[in-house]
Amino acid sequence: MNLKVQIIPKVLHFKRPAGTSRGSYTTRNVWYLLLTDEDQSTVGIGECAPLPKLSCDDVPEYEDVLKQACKDLEERGQIDYERFKAFPSILFGMETALRQFERNSFQLWDTAFGRGEQGIPINGLIWMGSFDYMREQIEEKLQKGFRCVKLKIGAIDFDNELSLLASIRKYYGADKIQLRVDANGAFTPQDALYKLQELAKYDIHSIEQPIRQGQWEEMAVLCGHSPIPIALDEELIGVNSLQEKGNLLDVMHPAYIILKPSLHGGIRGGQEWISLAKERNIGYWITSALESNIGLNAIAQWCATLDSSMHQGLGTGLLYTDNVDFPLSIKEDNLWFNSSGVNLSQIVDWLKQ
Repeated sequence: MNLKVQIIPKVLHFKRPAGTSRGSYTTRNVWYLLLTDEDQSTVGIGECAPLPKLSCDDVPEYEDVLKQACKDLEERGQIDYERFKAFPSILFGMETALRQFERNSFQLWDTAFGRGEQGIPINGLIWMGSFDYMREQIEEKLQKGFRCVKLKIGAIDFDNELSLLASIRKYYGADKIQLRVDANGAFTPQDALYKLQELAKYDIHSIEQPIRQGQWEEMAVLCGHSPIPIALDEELIGVNSLQEKGNLLDVMHPAYIILKPSLHGGIRGGQEWISLAKERNIGYWITSALESNIGLNAIAQWCATLDSSMHQGLGTGLLYTDNVDFPLSIKEDNLWFNSSGVNLSQIVDWLKQ
């Protein structure tokens, strides 16, 4: 296999600022990988995009490492996972580009989703912001037919956030709408249990990362005593070896883990987490991490192989004003892929603009 790997940097612009507990994103730096053979008859495209202040590979030397990883891929024709395990977004971009190259298709696996026969149920994501902005988003998602809504909390007054939840539950019981919340580590170990008890009054399905990562003892206590099932997200970042992953799950034993390939070891790393979680009766679901449609499609194609009935977090690829045109669509609360709608030459032209 004679591979040539081209790195194409781009800056994408959000339609509206994406608010998190770490601030708001208005732009996103992305490095696309374009894999071709000698006569350029076969193409593979991958997306590498660490999240500022969050990804373990958000480091000043990122581009230098990416260049080295691509050179290594050209020479070896395969990915050196051990060498680049500290750079999950690079692994994700390389392995999904290589997967497309080998299959010569954006349908990375043969699934009902990949064939356009079945959608993937997803949650409606409510971004942090003012009370009115968050309520506006909630109404929009409910009107579109979402049965699972996830609210990012921690940016406004906690009582106001409880009021938002109360307003949903006034009209929609737990049998109609599943509510998930994501604290992004905004609570302190001292106030977390009290806040969890208050949130529990609204039939919350789960809460992601109630306290910031790295506080293993405190998180283990919360996982054991919380009235709401706890899902770990940021806690998994930078935990790259199989032994470390198993140790973390054994100490904390959360109800769920949430996997983002570009943060948690790529596709292979995600598979490791899933295997370890299943051994311990820990649930999981898959979430995108603000990827464009290229990365979102890769995550969704992989997610469809897992045969999970849970609502996934795959709605964030449609956030950009300058996203690549791609046959992904959301109908009610399902993500769909139209395999016959892919225009490869148009996508390559967009990359090279």
